[in-house]
Amino acid sequence: MNKKDCLFCRIVNRELEVSKIYEDKKIIAFLDVQPVNPGHVLLIPKKHAEFISEVDDSTLGQMFKVSKKINKALRRSGIKCNGVNYFLADGEEAMQEVPHVHLHLFPRHKGDGFGLNFPKRYFKLPSRNKLNEIAEKIKKQL
Repeated sequence: MNKKDCLFCRIVNRELEVSKIYEDKKIIAFLDVQPVNPGHVLLIPKKHAEFISEVDDSTLGQMFKVSKKINKALRRSGIKCNGVNYFLADGEEAMQEVPHVHLHLFPRHKGDGFGLNFPKRYFKLPSRNKLNEIAEKIKKQL
């Protein structure tokens, strides 16, 4: 995707209006226009990156450091928030709708209607041998 066409790059460049929560040299956080619940925050790196593997470690660290502060702020704000889900989709098949890294913080409360649907295979536990086999494949690529 061209940076000029990226929705979040346009936000970073002040071409689109947002309800900003936080901003520094590396990241910006703002309210999602289509919230799961009131207070749903998006936290993005200012430098365009489609996948998390393209974001430098310092920026990723800053994203999570600030997300912790926002988590505390959500809980103290008076917004209905008894828990917070963090969600980062990395790639279209993972439900990434905007091809620019973004971390969602969803304020949660009992009965809010949001949830994950697990496939039937989730409830059938794999063998330890199968888990070890998959772990080895991943470890070899680190």
